[in-house]
Amino acid sequence: MNQSVVKALKILDLFNETTSELSLKDISVKTGLPKPTAYRMLQSLESMGYIMRTEQYEQRYQLGLKLLELGHLVSHQLDLRQIAKPLMQKLAKEINEAVHLVVVHGYQATYIEKVDSQRALRLYTKVGKSSPLYIGSGPKLLLAYMTKEDQRKILSQYIQEEGTLENLLNELTNIHKLGYSTSESEQDVDTTGISYPIYNHRGEVIAALTVSGLSTHFEGEDLVFIKSETQCVAEEISRCLGYSPQEKEVYEV
Repeated sequence: MNQSVVKALKILDLFNETTSELSLKDISVKTGLPKPTAYRMLQSLESMGYIMRTEQYEQRYQLGLKLLELGHLVSHQLDLRQIAKPLMQKLAKEINEAVHLVVVHGYQATYIEKVDSQRALRLYTKVGKSSPLYIGSGPKLLLAYMTKEDQRKILSQYIQEEGTLENLLNELTNIHKLGYSTSESEQDVDTTGISYPIYNHRGEVIAALTVSGLSTHFEGEDLVFIKSETQCVAEEISRCLGYSPQEKEVYEV
């Protein structure tokens, strides 16, 4: 266990509803850390935005705005899952394929919710799984709704060949124009994925609603039906989050 991280978390744990600010001496006594050590830890936390000095007293500290940002992010994802889950269950029952909810986390895509199909042979995807943003229909959809600058920045970490990079950028442009993304055998052999965007109340794409299964299930009339149902549910989730079409974000081309 990293002791520096443990010490930093001990300091953050001191703050609560009844103790909104503390002095260096208070923090040293309560954590059992020597003052110089506590001060160094506070400096690091302050530089990262997790701790800030109070306006009235320079040697007193309170929680920083970075924690507010992270708290908002966690709350937002919880709200998203709570709203999406029953609609995902409804979709999975209609199409009998696995349904996933995918969001951007750093430079990767993370699967934050899943509803399995009732088929005997199922795809295995663990909630919490992360994937590069250029592999799979959900990750690619999320990347397609970023700016060109961010797309190139993220892809350049994985793709060194300029021709391959340009091909991927063109594919992302096409995904954005179509309004959905597909993938064939990108994460698992002989599987197909289809994803549609989920918007928040500001018209920003915050998640991908993804359905996936064996490629033989995604053909002909079945494919048309799956796409139609998935799009409808993605739009319904978006509306539940306060989205209206006129709020749609402007995409940088």
